[in-house]
Amino acid sequence: MKKIIAISAALFLLLTSCAPDSGGEEEVIQQEEHDEEGQASIVPSYQLTKEQYRPVIPFRPSAARGVITRQVGNRLDVDEMEKGLRRLSMEYFNTDDYFYDEGQYLSENTVIGLIDDLNPEREKDWSEEEHRDNPRVLSHILEQNYVQIDDNIELAGVSIGIALKSVYRFDTPGGGPYFEPISEKAMLEEGKEIAQSILETLRGYEDIQNVPIMIALYREEERNSPVPGSFVAKTYVEGSDMLISDWDDVKEENVLFPSEYAKDNYSETNTVLQEFGQKIAEYFPNYVGYIGHGFYLDKNLKRLKITIPIEFNGSSEIVGFTQYVYGLVKSSFTGNYDVEVTIESSRQIESIIFQQPGDEEPTAHILH
Repeated sequence: MKKIIAISAALFLLLTSCAPDSGGEEEVIQQEEHDEEGQASIVPSYQLTKEQYRPVIPFRPSAARGVITRQVGNRLDVDEMEKGLRRLSMEYFNTDDYFYDEGQYLSENTVIGLIDDLNPEREKDWSEEEHRDNPRVLSHILEQNYVQIDDNIELAGVSIGIALKSVYRFDTPGGGPYFEPISEKAMLEEGKEIAQSILETLRGYEDIQNVPIMIALYREEERNSPVPGSFVAKTYVEGSDMLISDWDDVKEENVLFPSEYAKDNYSETNTVLQEFGQKIAEYFPNYVGYIGHGFYLDKNLKRLKITIPIEFNGSSEIVGFTQYVYGLVKSSFTGNYDVEVTIESSRQIESIIFQQPGDEEPTAHILH
């Protein structure tokens, strides 16, 4: 049985601060309007934080469940797209008044059909040049539903995430794989046309004809990238509108540390992490480096995740190293952003250290 050693008295404060927020509400049980089996839906009164939607219970799987993992090549993109779409949706469907439901309208067959229809048609005998001139940019269409409670549970908003490639991978009869970079400008032009077609498809559903729809374009990273891509543009369409009139830039970015891009564009964080790595190297001879992932909103760092791969000889080394890194986290990262440091061996995660803005002390867990 695994033991968990907690370092810092801040653990209790963290757990209590993350306790569900009931707001004094009672559990609401309603008949779902489009539930053909007459099954009651329970809307939970508990909400973990204001940054999370309350779900409708029982959980209803997406009509296109699992398709995203087959269409999007980088697992990090899968997670970031799902979480990011919920994050963007909060601007239009706030967590106090709306509840989250998986997408119930675009089925697996519909999503696959749209992807085929909205991408250039290709032939098996296409040459390398023909592929490069006609890249298949669209990877996936992600639907999320947002409901409200009145006398019934009613669909009140739909969010659509459109996954678009930054690199088109293809094969020809003569060889491969080949790779064709897709510029952000070309991707946006294609993505906006695709969004209009998807809007028209959604308006064909009776339940969605008069419902507001938010659509966001997601630029994927390369298949083996250690950080995910990000949303780059979004639009909001009022209920019953059939045309997308304008788009807003989404100023989000996921940045890899260390990298030349981080050095050139986010030098302050890059320097802090360099010093962090140097201090670790002074302590532990087996240290080979770290992998950092920064999430930025409007060029401001909001979340920093650091992974330290390292090999240990015994539990005492794990405890000692974790305590040392704990002190570095406390002294090095003092900004208004979340920090999470994962220390892992080739076998497993050995310990985790995390700190949120306003915390007096970081919190650490040693797992062994």
